[in-house]
Amino acid sequence: MNVLSGKLRRTAPMHGSSRNELVSEKTPRANGWTWPPQIFQVVAWLLYNYLAVVAFGMFIPLLPLPWNHVLYTFTGLAFLVHLLSHIAAVSIDPADASVRAKKTYTGPMPLFDRTVQLHVIQDFHCYLCEVKVGPKVKHCSICNKCVSDFDHHCKWLNNCVGGRNYGYFFAAVISAAVGTGLLVAVVLFIFIQHYLDPNALRTSPQFHGVMANDTWLVFLPAAPIKTSSAGLLIVAFVTAMLSLACLVLLWHLLCFHFYLLCKGLSTYEYIKLQRQKETKSGDIDVGNSHNLQIIKVSQNSLRSTDCEPTHIPRASSCNPDDKGPISNRLPEPICTEMENTKKPSEKENTFHHDTQNSTEKERESGTSTSRTWKPDAGDELQSESVKSAESVPEVQDPLGSLVMTPDDT
Repeated sequence: MNVLSGKLRRTAPMHGSSRNELVSEKTPRANGWTWPPQIFQVVAWLLYNYLAVVAFGMFIPLLPLPWNHVLYTFTGLAFLVHLLSHIAAVSIDPADASVRAKKTYTGPMPLFDRTVQLHVIQDFHCYLCEVKVGPKVKHCSICNKCVSDFDHHCKWLNNCVGGRNYGYFFAAVISAAVGTGLLVAVVLFIFIQHYLDPNALRTSPQFHGVMANDTWLVFLPAAPIKTSSAGLLIVAFVTAMLSLACLVLLWHLLCFHFYLLCKGLSTYEYIKLQRQKETKSGDIDVGNSHNLQIIKVSQNSLRSTDCEPTHIPRASSCNPDDKGPISNRLPEPICTEMENTKKPSEKENTFHHDTQNSTEKERESGTSTSRTWKPDAGDELQSESVKSAESVPEVQDPLGSLVMTPDDT
């Protein structure tokens, strides 16, 4: 079936829609030269050519003897090793042997559907490449193929780095770091000598015919081109900044891979371990926050329980004129008994009230007399009887909110 001249193949649904949905396919990449190129790959080649031109055409020829020959040798060797190892790392196919044996790079492969299979590789079988693979094989989603001893997908090479091309990748990184380091040293030397002793940089025979001190020659000795002192310094400054940036990135990458070699890990395995640590720490943080929430909720519930006022039910009424609900009215026998009980309690309350008022008046009449006055035996008996009457325990009436004393019962 052809749709807009594109090859399509029936595959499982990508987002849980109809199983008859047609999904366009993705052709696997053979190596780093497979079209289209990555932007980082283009930048790497442009940067390499620029640094090679300015190093061997402008700055190293200005060095005095014998340093120019020394730098030609070591810098040239570093650039040459990087060129060869870079080309080898890009050109080698890092795919697994079973994938390379199928030679299916010209044919398309379906996109993976996680609603059907949780992982691309399960039980050493790749459901996209449809081959049996080894234990250290990973299916690269960019190259769309299984890579043996997978380390990472390098955007600067536009190719996967695996067991077959890891050595060339490592050599390319080391040679690039050494070459840029030498170039930075050369540019810094020219900067310093240009202000301290410019004649030390004009030892080439071609400078004998140049009279002005602010005129410099580049691309010596094959094709001398005149340039100004400002132009030379601007190019030197740009070259130094680019070289320093490359040097920092390359040495950081080189130290990281030295660390991985010492630990016996690949880049992919290191990333997996870091993700597992982050997941564990995230689970611990979530658990702690959950426990804190539970503690806060329990504290809030305790506070609300302590501060919540107790609900006092409405007392039952004996008033016949009360128009409340029928359930709040009591029968007449019970009301009669409650009235009889209520009268002695009211009398006792009146007695207590009169006694308290008389005591307060005596205290107000003379404070000095009250300090020296001592009650007699009759007053003490009366006060003890009052205290005993006040300390009579109260009993809650089960029929309402009235208070009863044991003597009333």
